[in-house]
Amino acid sequence: MGAASAGSAAAWRRLRTLSLRDLLVLGLPALLVLGAAFWTASRFIQPAPPDALTMASGPEDGAYHLYAMRYREILAKKGFTLNLRPTAGSARNLELLRDESSGVDVALVQGGLLDAGQAKDDALVSLGGLYHEPIWVFHRGDVRAGRLTELRGRRVAIGGEGSGTRVLALRLLEANELGARDVVLRAIGGEAAARALMAGEIDAAIMVAAPEAAYIAPLLRDPAVRVMSFVQADAYTRRFLFLSRVVLPRGAIDLVRDLPRRDTALVAPTVQLIARESLHPTLQTLLLQAAAQVHGGSGLFHHAGEFPTARGLEIELSSEARRFYEGGLPFLQRVLPLWLAILVERLWVMLLPVVAVALPLARILPPLYHWRIRRRILRLYAQLRMIEQDLRTDWRPDRAHEFESRLDALDIEACTRPIPIAYADQLYLLRQHIEVARGTLSGLRAEPAVAPG
Repeated sequence: MGAASAGSAAAWRRLRTLSLRDLLVLGLPALLVLGAAFWTASRFIQPAPPDALTMASGPEDGAYHLYAMRYREILAKKGFTLNLRPTAGSARNLELLRDESSGVDVALVQGGLLDAGQAKDDALVSLGGLYHEPIWVFHRGDVRAGRLTELRGRRVAIGGEGSGTRVLALRLLEANELGARDVVLRAIGGEAAARALMAGEIDAAIMVAAPEAAYIAPLLRDPAVRVMSFVQADAYTRRFLFLSRVVLPRGAIDLVRDLPRRDTALVAPTVQLIARESLHPTLQTLLLQAAAQVHGGSGLFHHAGEFPTARGLEIELSSEARRFYEGGLPFLQRVLPLWLAILVERLWVMLLPVVAVALPLARILPPLYHWRIRRRILRLYAQLRMIEQDLRTDWRPDRAHEFESRLDALDIEACTRPIPIAYADQLYLLRQHIEVARGTLSGLRAEPAVAPG
């Protein structure tokens, strides 16, 4: 009793804290599992979007560059920088997108230049169609033109090298069996072609441009210049599936002067917003928002809400764009500031698998911990039970000191075991049972010895 009491004061203070060994045995595997969950989640989390990207914008006097500047203004309000790379046109834009070292991330590309199989090999995706870009065939008043075959023998501007206009003009001329020996081809386009036509230096100009292009309105207003109405417009749309028939209504340019003076049938490819497949999803969403603001209204050739569109594309729509067209903005970006939405989205990807692991661990670890502590106490009870059995079956007065020593040792072990304070009541109960065993031992010692036989 004295030896047990001497060690009790220091021993019971150990009940105030958890066992470090228990924490290591149970906590380390749990931490390793959580760490594995974090690592697995990190393999799937998107990095934060870069704060800048580059767009190939086309000629500086063209509609592409005008639209690109509006995109730049919209992205700047969101805290992102859109760098513009002026180019000769759509064909050059496509080349830059396919060149991984160019630094170009996205571009406006005229329909009719894209091949679905090749675009897939180039890892390019579409963010949608933006607007109809009509093919204008302007000609001098002394040229009668309703069909391209009537340009035979004439001086015709077909766009500069690297422009989508040149690629498409050559395809249409070839379809009309007009080659370099049939037409005098001039490799100029845009503002230069408009000036040459108005000056009489060429007879006709094939242009692919939005009506907002700076040089279109002056050509429509020039009394010496006419715009061809495609009498075979429907035939072109059947032969070239990327073309649509559009109509420039009479008086659409100038109601007072009645320009143009008749409904003019045109054919038009659809301009697409093409990006690298690797472009960050957040940047794709920002570009789609900008496209909706820039191209979502009505125009000469479309109604409000018609563009941007996921229909009639020549290459595959990106998965991010598909979600945008089907459901609009992601929920978090609708209800939170963009920077906060990006942060929450990234954290959610990290936390989801961690929570999926942490919840089962939270249910498993407490019972395991309880079982470990209970097992220690039960081992002490097992020793007490053996002592009691020995007292009943093998008691002799000469073994009294041995039994007393065993009970003292058990009492000391019960006091020194690292048991959390929450389980102290079970230790107190064990010590009471030890005292019961001491009482049994005292009773046996007090009994008179029985003489043999």
